[in-house]
Amino acid sequence: MIPIRDTAPCNSRPLVTWGLMAICIIVFVAMQLMPDQLSYRLIYLYGMVPVRYSNPQWAAEFGLPFDGGLSFLTSLFLHGNWTHLIMNMLFMWIFGDNVEDRMGRVPFLIFYLLCGLCATFLQWYFDPGLAIPVVGASGAIAGVLAAYFFLYPLERVVVWVPILFLPIVIHVPAIAFLGVWIIFQLHSATTAVLFEGATIDVAWWAHLGGFITGTILYRLFLRNEKTEKNESY
Repeated sequence: MIPIRDTAPCNSRPLVTWGLMAICIIVFVAMQLMPDQLSYRLIYLYGMVPVRYSNPQWAAEFGLPFDGGLSFLTSLFLHGNWTHLIMNMLFMWIFGDNVEDRMGRVPFLIFYLLCGLCATFLQWYFDPGLAIPVVGASGAIAGVLAAYFFLYPLERVVVWVPILFLPIVIHVPAIAFLGVWIIFQLHSATTAVLFEGATIDVAWWAHLGGFITGTILYRLFLRNEKTEKNESY
């Protein structure tokens, strides 16, 4: 199921949501225009390579200098391909504006980045020997989905069911749509642990880490009702 839109009203312009999306898109397009060798190098420098922090000797030999963990943050703005970018931006577009509306711009930005950092850390913790970059906003967006899950459980999500490319569109409660999403993430993450030989190209643990962080923290970032009523465009 591919989400198209939701029915939750938004009372303010989601400038932070739009800004985060713009950064991700601009960075991705710019890297597509670079020579492959330079793009490859930047992905390794600014993507989070778990073994870089688990085995500093390997990192030094590979030419990755110590960065103090900066890539845990910068990796949130990198994407592997067009599909990866488009799906992340679609989820951010649909669900980010409402969460930003309930939190306010600066708190939402802090919440987003915290979810992303914790998500990337969890991916490193469970797969410290991985020698390829972990990139993408998925972990941070998972935190946003968690907040939406609890703030708008009964709002409807309009989804397209791609059966033979027919225009089948249905409305499902957000709690059902996001509930299925988290069950799928949990299944995939545990499968990756149980079957070590499986080829995994998605950072499932980052998705779970972001969702768990969002579940724990979202209440701390909500605006009070008085502030929310006084917020203007």
